[in-house]
Amino acid sequence: MAILVTGGTGYIGSHTVVELQQAGYDVVIIDNLSNSRIEVLDGITRITGKRPHFEQLDCCDKAALQEVFARYPDIEGIIHFAAFKAVGESVEKPLPYYRNNLVSLINLLELMPEYGVRGLIFSSSCTVYGQPTAEHLPVTEASPIQPALSPYGNTKQINEDIIRYYIGSGAPVKSVILRYFNPIGAHPSAEIGELPIGVPQNLIPYVTQTAAGIRKELRIFGNDYSTPDRTCIRDYIYVVDLAKAHVKAMDRVLHTPEAEPIEVFNIGTGHGVSTLEVVETFERATGVKLPWSYAPRREGDIEQIWGNVDKAAKVLGWRAEANLDDVLRSAWHWQQRLQEQES
Repeated sequence: MAILVTGGTGYIGSHTVVELQQAGYDVVIIDNLSNSRIEVLDGITRITGKRPHFEQLDCCDKAALQEVFARYPDIEGIIHFAAFKAVGESVEKPLPYYRNNLVSLINLLELMPEYGVRGLIFSSSCTVYGQPTAEHLPVTEASPIQPALSPYGNTKQINEDIIRYYIGSGAPVKSVILRYFNPIGAHPSAEIGELPIGVPQNLIPYVTQTAAGIRKELRIFGNDYSTPDRTCIRDYIYVVDLAKAHVKAMDRVLHTPEAEPIEVFNIGTGHGVSTLEVVETFERATGVKLPWSYAPRREGDIEQIWGNVDKAAKVLGWRAEANLDDVLRSAWHWQQRLQEQES
């Protein structure tokens, strides 16, 4: 039984491929390498002892996608990661986000029944909740979907609707939508981790690059929020814990006949941590002092959000296990490994 992982050489995708292979699944990766490197395959292979199948193409190219399904007739499920994902960039360049993030999903959904692919795990995001009001924190899967604060968040909302209406029309497909929070950290082997191309858009690689001297200083966007220390609050989930949730979700889609055709789960720790707390925890966990300063708020950023994850625990049998100190140390070890490889 094979699982197709789109965006499988990316950050979350590569960690999920590792967990899928270790769970006994055969994996086919599709990636256009626009935001990842082919060398990630080597890291996956060193961890698992097995090299996943790899096809370099763009999921917006339906004809090329069709050839992949024809070449691997044993594909039974898809985990769809292939999407542009930077909030700030999406505000500056909305059209590429809508084109890539919507067309890629539509192509997959159209091809699934044709090739007998039964299950789809969709990589969604807590951004669909927008900025929750105080009475809706922590957010549950039933919390209101707020107007998106960025084109990126809006594409996730639209994609969820596409899946919902498509399955509701009677399509022979089941789906689990995972709304996850802020993935951080690296595999404990330091063989794979977050590998941004250019200036990092996410907090943790900017922290580790600053600690390594690659960046002059860390900028914390906004210190005038209505939070205890005036900086944004997020629910930071260890990427390996997140990857394991995808395996649980795929098992449910393929092997639990009584499961609903479409289900939604929050995937986080259930706890909010501020940007300033992340910096202080990193310094404590690694012993490295960070040069940092405050900068103006960044357009599209949500003030504070964290999730209620009881449903995932009850239905999927999944909970986050790692603690923040260990997760930040894993990110630092990964950064050090990158430095060694480049020296």
